[in-house]
Amino acid sequence: MYLNCHTYYSLRYGTFSELDLLRLAQENHVTQLVLTDINNTSACLNFVRKSGEYNVRPILGVDFRNGAAPCFIGIAKNNEGYLELNDFLSKHLHEGKEFPQKAPFFENTYIIYPFENVLQNNRKDFTEHEFIGISINDLRRLPFSGLLQWRDRLVVQQPVTFKNKKDFNAHRLLRAIDNNVLLSKLPKSEEANEDEKMFPVENLAMAFSQYSFILENTEKLLNSCSIYFDFSKGRKPQNLSTYNATKEEDEEMIESLCREGLKYRYPKGGKAVVERLRKELKLIEQMGFVSYFLINWDIISEARRRGFFYVGRGSGANSIVAYLLRITDVDPMELDLYFERFINLYRANPPDFDIDFSHKDRPVMTRYIFGRFEHVALLGAYVTFKQKGAIRELGKVFGLSKSEMDFLSEGRYNISELDEVSRLVIKYGRLIMGMPNYLSVHAGGILISERPLHWFSATNLPPKNFPTTQFDMVIAEDVGLYKFDILGQRGLAKIKETLAILEHGRPEEFAEIDIHDIDKFKKDPKINTLIKTAQCMGCFYVESPAMRMLLKKLKVDTYLGLVAASSIIRPGVAKSGMMREYILRHRNPGRAMEKAHPVMLDIMPETYGVMVYQEDVIKVAHHFADLTLGEADVLRRGMSGKFRSREEFQKVKARFIENCRKKGYADKLIFEVWEQIASFAGYAFAKGHSASYAVESYQTLFLRAYFPLEFMVAVLNNGGGFYRPEFYVYEARALGATVHPPCVNKSGTTTIIYGSDIFLGFGHLRELEHKVSERILKDRIANGIYGSLEDFLDRISISIEQVGILIRIDAFRFTAINKHRLLWKAHLFLNKNEKVDCPKLFPPEHRSFKIPQLYTTDLEIAFTQLELLGFCLCSPFMLLAETPKNDRCAKDLEKHLNRYVDIYGYLVKIKNTSTHAGKRMYFATLVDQQGKIFDVVIFPPVAAKYYFRGKGVYRFYGKVVSEFGFLSIEVVKMQKQDYIPDPRYSDMKTSTKFFDANASHPVKRELGDLPV
Repeated sequence: MYLNCHTYYSLRYGTFSELDLLRLAQENHVTQLVLTDINNTSACLNFVRKSGEYNVRPILGVDFRNGAAPCFIGIAKNNEGYLELNDFLSKHLHEGKEFPQKAPFFENTYIIYPFENVLQNNRKDFTEHEFIGISINDLRRLPFSGLLQWRDRLVVQQPVTFKNKKDFNAHRLLRAIDNNVLLSKLPKSEEANEDEKMFPVENLAMAFSQYSFILENTEKLLNSCSIYFDFSKGRKPQNLSTYNATKEEDEEMIESLCREGLKYRYPKGGKAVVERLRKELKLIEQMGFVSYFLINWDIISEARRRGFFYVGRGSGANSIVAYLLRITDVDPMELDLYFERFINLYRANPPDFDIDFSHKDRPVMTRYIFGRFEHVALLGAYVTFKQKGAIRELGKVFGLSKSEMDFLSEGRYNISELDEVSRLVIKYGRLIMGMPNYLSVHAGGILISERPLHWFSATNLPPKNFPTTQFDMVIAEDVGLYKFDILGQRGLAKIKETLAILEHGRPEEFAEIDIHDIDKFKKDPKINTLIKTAQCMGCFYVESPAMRMLLKKLKVDTYLGLVAASSIIRPGVAKSGMMREYILRHRNPGRAMEKAHPVMLDIMPETYGVMVYQEDVIKVAHHFADLTLGEADVLRRGMSGKFRSREEFQKVKARFIENCRKKGYADKLIFEVWEQIASFAGYAFAKGHSASYAVESYQTLFLRAYFPLEFMVAVLNNGGGFYRPEFYVYEARALGATVHPPCVNKSGTTTIIYGSDIFLGFGHLRELEHKVSERILKDRIANGIYGSLEDFLDRISISIEQVGILIRIDAFRFTAINKHRLLWKAHLFLNKNEKVDCPKLFPPEHRSFKIPQLYTTDLEIAFTQLELLGFCLCSPFMLLAETPKNDRCAKDLEKHLNRYVDIYGYLVKIKNTSTHAGKRMYFATLVDQQGKIFDVVIFPPVAAKYYFRGKGVYRFYGKVVSEFGFLSIEVVKMQKQDYIPDPRYSDMKTSTKFFDANASHPVKRELGDLPV
C-alpha cells in the first residue's frame, strides 16, 4: 500500500537506509511496497536483493522533484519500465533541466500525481496509466476537491520518509545543510510533512475505509508490477558477453593471441608454460571470462598504438594469459604466482585488472573506451558524512562560530560541559554520520555492460563529463557487473617525460635505452645498491619514509625482495605485528623453524611462514583450515568494506574456526591465525600486484641511477611524489645540478634542463597566470629571446602585477640590472591597466628615466622565493636568526649510537599516529645541514609537551637508537628555530650577509660588492 517510500539516498532529505525501510515494512506487516527515492535509484538494486529476507515484494520507482517540490512519481511495471524511468531521469540530470509538471508517455510505467499538484495544476484528464495519489492528510479535503469523479484513478500515496520524531529533526537539519541556511531560516516548503511515516497496514486500511475503492485501486496497481534482478550465486555476468560476434570467435581469438604472445614472452618455450596456459584458458572459457580478457587486451593495445605507458596489476597479474596478452609485465612462472588467487571455479567474478596510465594519458584512454564500446559508464561511489564534516555542517546550520566548530571537531570535550546547541550538534552529528552526502566517482572503475547501464540505475554526469552509475562497486558485483579499473598514476608520467627529455637532449644515449628490459635492471648492481641504501627519492612506491626504513631493515637488494617489501609495507601486515616478525625471520632464517607453525611454514616457505600477500589468505584458509577454494575466496573478499558484515562471510568465519578445531589445533593458535588474516587481508596486495609495482620501481630506479638530473626534472614536472617539490629541488642540487629560478629566456611552463643547469618552470610561481606563461613561450618561439625588459614589455601584453612577479623572482637577471630598478622601469613603462594585445607596426621609442641607485641582498631574494615559489633555493638553515650551535648531520648518528645528540633538521614529513592506548605520537623525517635525511620518533610523553608548528627548522635533543640497522632519534626535547625577520619589511636592508643559492655555507660580501 506504500507507493512513495524514501531512503537516505533521497540525498539530504531521507533519513534511513533501504534495509531500515525493509525492516520497517516487516514490522508494519507490509508485504509489498515501492521504493521511490527523490531523483535517485541508488538503493534500488540492494533493495531488491535484500527484500526476500524481509518477506517483502519489491517494486521500483522514482519520485521526480524540482528541488523539494514534487512533480510526479513514476512506478515501473517491470524491468522495461525501470529502464524508461532511468532513461528519463538521467537525461534531465545530465542536462540539468527541470522536470515538467506533466509526465511524458511511458509504455511500462505508472504515473502518480500528488493530490496537491492535481489541484494546483487544475489537471482534468488522465490516461490509463496515470493516477492521483491520496495521503492520509488529503482525506479531509478529498470530498471537496471534485476529484472523486476520478474514482478509478485514485490510489493511496502515503509518503514514508521518517521513522520517528528524531528522524524528522534530522531531516530538517539535512534540508538546512542542502540549502546552506540556518535552521531557523529554513523555509517550510523545503521540508517534508512530519506525518510522512509508515503505519501498520491495518491502520492504513482503516484510515481509507470510507473509500475502499482507493485501497482496491492501489492493490491492483501493486499486483500488476514486478521487477527482477538475478543475485543468485550462479548468476551470469552482466558485462559485455562477447568481444566479437560470437563466443566461438572470442575463444579462437584469445588462443591465437596467446600463441603469438608465447613467441614474445617465452622464446625458449617450455612444457610447464604450455601446461599452465592450457589450464588457464580452459578455466577462463569455462567461466565465461574470455570477453573480459579481450576487452582489457583491446584497451592496452590502443595504449601501445598511441605510445602510452601503462602498468597492468591486480590479481590478474597472476595470470599467464594476461602476461601473454601484454596486459601485465609480470611473469607468473618466474614468481610462482598462485593461480587460484587469480581465478577458480568457485568465484563468480573475473580477476581484477588495474591498468595504470599516466595521469595525462588516462583521460584519453577513458574517452577511447566510451567511444569504442556501446554501454559504458563510470562506477559511482558515495561520499558519506564523516564525524568532522557532519559537525561542521551542523555547526553552520545551528549558527556556531568557526572556533566553536573547530573545538567540537577535535573531539577533546566533556559532553556534560557543552551548552545545549553544541550537544545537539554532537547528537545529530552521530545520527547523520555514515549517511550518503553526495555521489562521487570511483577512483578508476568503468563498467562495460551487455545491456544499457540504465537497466540497473540512472546515471549522473559529474564534472568528468562521463555518465556515472548511481550505485557503487559492491552492488555492481552483486548484480554481476564487474569493473575495469583504468587509473591515473604520476609515476608513469615521470618515466615517459624522462625518456622524452633524454630523446631531445641526449639522443645517442636514449637510443640505447630499453625501459622494458626489466631482466637487465634486476641484475644491475648500481640499481640494487640504491634500493639497499634506500636512495630512492622520486622513485615509484619506494621513496616514502616508511618504505625507506623497511628497505634498510631488510637490506633489500633483489627484485624478489622488493616484491615482498611492496606488500609488507601495507597497513594490514604491520597492524598484525607480522611485519616485525617477517623482518626477524628474514634476518635470522632459523627463527622461522622455531616460531612458525609447520603447516604455515610449509604453505609459505618463501615468506618464512608469514602471510604477506593477499593470496596467502586463500592458501591458509584452504590448506590450514580445509576451506574450499570458493569459501577461501569469500574470506579474502570479505576482509574489507561492506562485505565483512555479510552473512556469507560470517558463515565462512565460523567454518574456519570449526574446521581448525576438528584438526586438533589449539584455540590460541586458531585465533592467532584468524587475527592475522582479519587484520591485514583487506589491505595486503596480491603477489602479482606487488610484482607489478616492483617492475615500475625498477624502471624509475634505473632512470634515477643513470640519468638522475633528467629524472628529477620529470619528477618536478609531474607533481612531485611523496614529498613537497622543494625536496626534489634539493635532491637535484645534491646530485650535481645548478638550480635556477624561472627565467623569461630559459624557462618553460614546466621545468627545463640544459646540461646540469635546471631552470624552474613558470608553473612553480603560485600567482603567475597560466595564460601569461603561455603568451611568453609562444612569443619567444616566434620572435626569439628577449634582449631587455623594454623588449619584453613591447612584445608581451601583461599587467604590472604579473610582470612584477617575474621581476621579483629575478626572471630578468640576464639584464644584469637590479630588480628594484627593473620594477621602477616597469611601473614607468606600464600603467595599472592591462595592455591591449595588438602588434606594433614600428619599434617604439623609449624615454630614459633617471632612477636612483638601488640594492638587493641575497636574503631578500631568499624571502621573495619563499613567497613566490613556496621555498627558497638556498639552504633553509641560512635563514635562521641564530646560527646552529653545531653542524651534526645524519652521517654522524652511527658513532653516537645509544648516546644523546643535539641535531638540527629541516622538516620534510610528519606521520601522526596513536598508540594502542589512544595516545598521540609522531614519526618525522627531516633534512640535515648537508641535505641528507634522518628520522626522529616522538613518543607520547614527549609529544604531550612538544609538537610540530608547521614547516621550518627544528632543533632536537634525543637518543640515537637502532632497529635492525635503521637509525633514528628518540626525541627528549625539541624546539622550532626562528628565521630572521623578513628583510624586505624590517631594518635589515643593509645586511652584509649574503648567500649563494647553490652553496652549502654562507658567503660574506662587502657592501661595495652589491649587485646593481
